[in-house]
Amino acid sequence: MTAFIDTHTHLYTEEFDGDRELAIVRAKEAGVTRMFMPNIDDTSVDAMLALCNSHEGCYPMIGFHPTSVGADWKSRLSAVRRWLDSPQVFYGIGEVGLDLYWDKTYRKEQMEVFETQVVWALERHLPLIVHCREAYSELLEVLEPYKKTELKGIFHSFTGTEEVAGRLLDFPGFMLGINGVVTFKKCTLPEVLPYVPLSRIVLETDSPYLAPVPFRGKRNESAYLLKVAEKLAEIYSVPLEAVARETTANASKVFGISDYII
Repeated sequence: MTAFIDTHTHLYTEEFDGDRELAIVRAKEAGVTRMFMPNIDDTSVDAMLALCNSHEGCYPMIGFHPTSVGADWKSRLSAVRRWLDSPQVFYGIGEVGLDLYWDKTYRKEQMEVFETQVVWALERHLPLIVHCREAYSELLEVLEPYKKTELKGIFHSFTGTEEVAGRLLDFPGFMLGINGVVTFKKCTLPEVLPYVPLSRIVLETDSPYLAPVPFRGKRNESAYLLKVAEKLAEIYSVPLEAVARETTANASKVFGISDYII
């Protein structure tokens, strides 16, 4: 069976409270055998772990999302750090990064929180799952000093230009995360991605958000990862199986897991 890895899904959120178990079944029926779940902030850890610790193939990560950075960020970030220091196993530091789309009030604080978590990733030898919206210059400012370190991870939900892709891929340990946006009618990714090697791409859904065509506007779920893979097969002019094989190997490399799936 063709197997896929969803490197970014929030299956633990309330949007799935009515059919979470069925969503997991549908994902596996679609060939999505492994699902990596980035945390949001200190309020979401319990729900994420309740799901991941009770389902095979679900992998939790820990991090503090930039849109959660506010006046109380220090105490909330400390709460997330306590989880990182606990006996619980986490497979990445995420979802972290910068988001200046909605509000620039805490720009400086977002950059400080992000860099703190970059250091966590290096300390723990864990991949970094990076969110960036309207903040590429700030993102690169934070990351530049770490370019020659062992830092690795995923630039989540990449939608940038060929130039931005090139600058991000200068970080050798990182992949670009591609999701349902690539199927949108006005998306420019089909023109940009031919300049990005398939060996630097991983698949993601970001469910419950960003459902691909023909599900756009509805709740997204990991089973829809297949639509993203099909679009990439079209863009790269390769069989679907090649997309599955390559992106699974890429994700396995990032997370340090075996890409052999029974």
